[in-house]
Amino acid sequence: MSIQKRLFLLLGALSVPVLGTAAYATPIEDKPSFPTISYWDNWTDPQGTTHLTKCKMSTFHEDSLTPDGDKIMLSSPHDGPATVTLRVQPPHWKGGWSESHRVQWIVPLSGIYFVKAMDGTSVELNPGDILLSEDVAPVAHGSDPKGHLSGNVGDAAVALQVLQFGDATPSHTPCQWQ
Repeated sequence: MSIQKRLFLLLGALSVPVLGTAAYATPIEDKPSFPTISYWDNWTDPQGTTHLTKCKMSTFHEDSLTPDGDKIMLSSPHDGPATVTLRVQPPHWKGGWSESHRVQWIVPLSGIYFVKAMDGTSVELNPGDILLSEDVAPVAHGSDPKGHLSGNVGDAAVALQVLQFGDATPSHTPCQWQ
């Protein structure tokens, strides 16, 4: 099964209850045959500073996953070897400043997860929100931290589904999958 189909199935599975909390996928804007899904892009500019940009994915093509040919819409932003991990962070977990070592898609399944970029932009991600984390190779400017700061919001544990791509190259521009 291709990476694109696995990613579609992974994202589609978010509408089932997880860890006792119903998770809802990011809303899809319906356009005739052209869906659009919002996500956050955590990217590194050519000077090594990380940013968070709200993006929309609309690069879908029609395909079939079943022998009887029922058509669905698939996106194809990444291809190659991938690893899927389910991660549960305990209540009040804070990760400290770090960088992504691989391009990865992160989807909270329960709880609220936050990410802050070097430019000061911070977002809170709820169950079903999507983050493309491609802040690979950020550069510290003086004594400033590099990469991103992340952690849990509130008193609950946070469950994340992380899809890492070993061969993907970060874009160094926001919203490359529009």
